[in-house]
Amino acid sequence: MSQIAERKRVTISVKRQFTIPQKYYELLGFESDAECILQDGGIFIRPLRNEPSDFSEEILADLITQGLSGQQLLARFKEQTKKVRPAVQKLIEEADETARSGSGKRSINDLFCSGKS
Repeated sequence: MSQIAERKRVTISVKRQFTIPQKYYELLGFESDAECILQDGGIFIRPLRNEPSDFSEEILADLITQGLSGQQLLARFKEQTKKVRPAVQKLIEEADETARSGSGKRSINDLFCSGKS
């Protein structure tokens, strides 16, 4: 997809709602859900994809390898998936801090292994 900037004015209702212009909706492949990102003094809205970006497949594979099934598998899966977002957020914060400090001396292992070997 090309990265051509195009602007379109939309009206926001008293309920904080607006309509995505049809051309944009179709071009970007919106369906029922969108993701809003607050960044650089603005809101970036994009289609929410149902791609496995939350490590669900990896978590399930690991739990099945551990011999879990049924309700035990479901309970552990819920536990593990709750830990993904905070872990990723921590990695992002550490990477941002490294970038801000200008040190740039940390290795990939430092960032992703928390000093563990």
